[in-house]
Amino acid sequence: MALHLEIVTPEKKIFSDTVGNVYLPGADGELGILDGHAALVTALKPGELRYEKNGQTVLMAIGTGFAEVTEHRVNVLTDLAAEAEQIDESKVEEAMQRAEQQLAGMSHDHDAEEVAHLQAVIAKSMAQLHLKRRHRN
Repeated sequence: MALHLEIVTPEKKIFSDTVGNVYLPGADGELGILDGHAALVTALKPGELRYEKNGQTVLMAIGTGFAEVTEHRVNVLTDLAAEAEQIDESKVEEAMQRAEQQLAGMSHDHDAEEVAHLQAVIAKSMAQLHLKRRHRN
């Protein structure tokens, strides 16, 4: 058998094909998935998703979400999935700076949901910038 990877965002299906392996940024650390893996569901944190296809390693920045793993399948549901060439570094840097400034200017009585949103924007921006800069070097 082969491992089937599917990556879906709220906007569209990003990827759906057979791969050799998958590495995910799980909430408790990186997970390596091979064909025949035990079934599990895990939360994802912003970071780097890697998979191997035809001897090539493909890297993507992903946001928060969930991954469902079955014996021969990995389903990734995430709010962000982008390869390095899709990332506009200056726009991501600007979004991250705005979020950092808003977060720094907040008083202690601000809504926890708003704080969590800004922290998520910063984490997703950092994941994208890390991938873009790593790809460039």
